[in-house]
Amino acid sequence: MRLFVALTPPPDVQQAVWEAFAPLRARSYPVKWVSPDGIHITLKFLGEVAEARQPELVGALAKAVAGARTVTMVVSGAGAFPDPQRPRVLWAGVAPDPAIELLADRVERVFAPLGFPTEARAFRPHLTLGRVARHAHPRDFAGMAGTLEGLPVEASAVVDGVELMNSVLRPGGAGYERVHRERLS
Repeated sequence: MRLFVALTPPPDVQQAVWEAFAPLRARSYPVKWVSPDGIHITLKFLGEVAEARQPELVGALAKAVAGARTVTMVVSGAGAFPDPQRPRVLWAGVAPDPAIELLADRVERVFAPLGFPTEARAFRPHLTLGRVARHAHPRDFAGMAGTLEGLPVEASAVVDGVELMNSVLRPGGAGYERVHRERLS
């Protein structure tokens, strides 16, 4: 199984963000788009994990979120990693929130002793909307910066759970299946 820990906004926010990116999808950039129901914040990517470890990971997730309260996810703006001239990932911004950052930190600390190294880079909450095709060239993205700046990405919601997700690789892109969900109080 290819697992990760995520915060998933409710369907109405996923749909609003998806619709806000319609002008980019209409430009036919060489991008594999995430489906609306796959839009999420990745708190921790675990990678390939044996299915037999699932109970251990569910227990770790429960420990990581114990006592954590619901979080308000405020989505605003759009961008690209590393930048719009050489994009690899297209994203919707999520306002920094101490509650989200604390959850990410707790997940990191609980999963590290289980063999999942901590991230070398700082946590930056975002919703991934698309991944650039491997064969793409910077010239394929002319005008993208201006389009990203003009996207009407604005949404917010209370998120009341953290999920252990399985990423299933398919020809059209990754699909996501919930393995387990822990409620936030």
